[in-house]
Amino acid sequence: MWDYTDKVKEHFLNPRNVGEITDADAVGEVGSLACGDALKLFIKLDENKERIVDAKFQTFGCGSAIASSSALTEMVKGKTLDEALEITNQQIADFLGGLPEEKMHCSVMGQEALEVAIAKYRGVDAPAHDHGHDHVETEGELVCKCFGLTDVFLKKVIASNKLTTAEQVTHFTKAGGACGGCIPKIKELIAEVMGEEKKTAAERPAKLTNLRKMQLIQETLENEVRPQLWADGGDLELIDIDGSNVQVAFRKACAGCASSGYTAKFVEQKLRELVSPDITVQEVQG
Repeated sequence: MWDYTDKVKEHFLNPRNVGEITDADAVGEVGSLACGDALKLFIKLDENKERIVDAKFQTFGCGSAIASSSALTEMVKGKTLDEALEITNQQIADFLGGLPEEKMHCSVMGQEALEVAIAKYRGVDAPAHDHGHDHVETEGELVCKCFGLTDVFLKKVIASNKLTTAEQVTHFTKAGGACGGCIPKIKELIAEVMGEEKKTAAERPAKLTNLRKMQLIQETLENEVRPQLWADGGDLELIDIDGSNVQVAFRKACAGCASSGYTAKFVEQKLRELVSPDITVQEVQG
């Protein structure tokens, strides 16, 4: 049994904005019935064609697909198209309080549909994903023939979600989940992305400004640390940053947990790895 948050269950049982907008300004379709998940997203803009005033969806898929689509339609309302394009699949999952990793492909599908809709409205080529059998591949080499996924799309998902195993790639995209023939290629793509990231890291300036350091600490806590704590029913709050000393307070299941000292070490290790090797993490009762 998947471990769903109450918010996922709520959006599945009472999904927002189901249906179609007959005079929609933009429509994005991804997936296919053949692979078990399909999503059609409708977007309506205001009179000035600047902000999204309404969004609806139709989906064929599991509870997580319905919940992710419902969350996305709520998230885009009131945003400009550029602001909407900044929404990541991780933010869709976070809006729902987290998704089981095996269901993260549902949030990826939501992000794809949004990108496709906006690209079609603007008359430009959609970003490289073409997820599903009923799409024509326009960019990159076809890697997963079962689900019609290209290397360009898979590398994008691997990089933006920092995936390190073929199993994770399957959870996030379904690639490799049917015949398994593309798993060696998926492992190659992971190695490629990791190699590119190491090269970028090596080119980073050695000295971080205080402001950039603080921004990186906050980004790392939000994107790397908190989602892992949520998976165990815990949470963390950033209390203060004093130079390289980061003060945090643990919440929910992590608060008062006998292993919170270990958790603080995990947080410290992540920050040292991704921000700066001189960081120390101090747990406070905030």
